[in-house]
Amino acid sequence: MRVLAAAKALSASRTGRITLVVVVVLALLASVKVVTWFGPVGSGLVAGPVIATVLLVLARRAGLSWDDLGLSRRAVRRGARWAAISFVVVAAVLLTGAAVPWIRSAFLDVRYQLDAGSALVTALLVVPLSTILLEEVAFRGVLFGLLHQRRRTAWAFGFSSTLFGLWHLLPGLSVANLETVLSVVGITALLGLLLCELRRRSGSLLAAVGGHWAANGLGVLLAALLWQVS
Repeated sequence: MRVLAAAKALSASRTGRITLVVVVVLALLASVKVVTWFGPVGSGLVAGPVIATVLLVLARRAGLSWDDLGLSRRAVRRGARWAAISFVVVAAVLLTGAAVPWIRSAFLDVRYQLDAGSALVTALLVVPLSTILLEEVAFRGVLFGLLHQRRRTAWAFGFSSTLFGLWHLLPGLSVANLETVLSVVGITALLGLLLCELRRRSGSLLAAVGGHWAANGLGVLLAALLWQVS
């Protein structure tokens, strides 16, 4: 009986610790939104890496291993292989979509009406540092790792992906109507599920990073190119 009671107490304390860390992670993510939304232009280039580092420190102190976070050395090769596969698949999908006249207009995002140099800087520097680094560490690294640590795979997929979709709610409201934004949130949540599967299957966050950059970075480059030729 004492052993059972001790086990229950340990489980309760672990659940409480995970809940506390999740709340702190969400609070930090909310603070990033405030900084990038109301702060100086380019503040995300600093806030993203800083908060990503803080989240990793927090996760390690909460007991997550590098393997739990998808950052173990032994998974790098497998992660790189899946990142390359996801890059090729996403590139094929984007190029196919851009070749279809009635789909092509969806790529003409006014934010990316850029010259070649600006498009490259945005895709290769701004997007990775201000967006992908933080989002992957937060959603597929820390939050996924916290929930998956206790073998709650469905929770890890569902919770992190739902939050990933909602994360894109506020920025979308500045460039589109509510109906379009809600569609974007839903699509982004589905993308989050795919990125979680890349993370789970490969055991590495690198796979999700590759797929994420392919969707965002290539999207920026393709949009800029289409604006140039339209």
